[in-house]
Order: sequence, then C-alpha cells, then structure tokens
Amino acid sequence: APTRGLRGATVVLDPPRAGAGRAVVERLTELRPAQVVYVACDPVALARDVATFRANGYELETLGAFDLFPNTHHVEAVARFAAIV
Repeated sequence: APTRGLRGATVVLDPPRAGAGRAVVERLTELRPAQVVYVACDPVALARDVATFRANGYELETLGAFDLFPNTHHVEAVARFAAIV
C-alpha cells in the first residue's frame, strides 16, 4: 500500500551551521509534509537550502531574523516553507 509520508505534518528542522544540504532537503520533501519550519544559524547555508526546497515544490512563506546573541555577528533565522499544492 502507498504510504502517506508526512502529509499534513509540520517538520521542524534545525541543521548544523553548514545547513541541511541537498540530500536531506530532497529526502524530506519526498515525504511531502505540509510545512517545514527551518531554524538557521547561517544565512548562506539557508539560501542554498531555500533553492533546493523551491526546486522540490516548496515556497518560502515567512522569514524572521532574531538577534539571540547580542554584541556578536550571529543571527538566527526562522523560515517557514509550505508545500505547493
């Protein structure tokens, strides 16, 4: 019987500084969760992963930046991706 994957689910992804990477994002999007909340500590890695999400049927719907480490250059970002129906 076919599997439903993660349809309807929300996945929270908090990858290392290097980002989730193509293999992880592609495998995750194959499961088709309704949305992915991605916590990023590196904007360049996030940008690479955004491109992979988009190529696999997800849109970046919201993006927020948070200064959790005052007086440093570190900024956390929280992005929400939604599956394109």
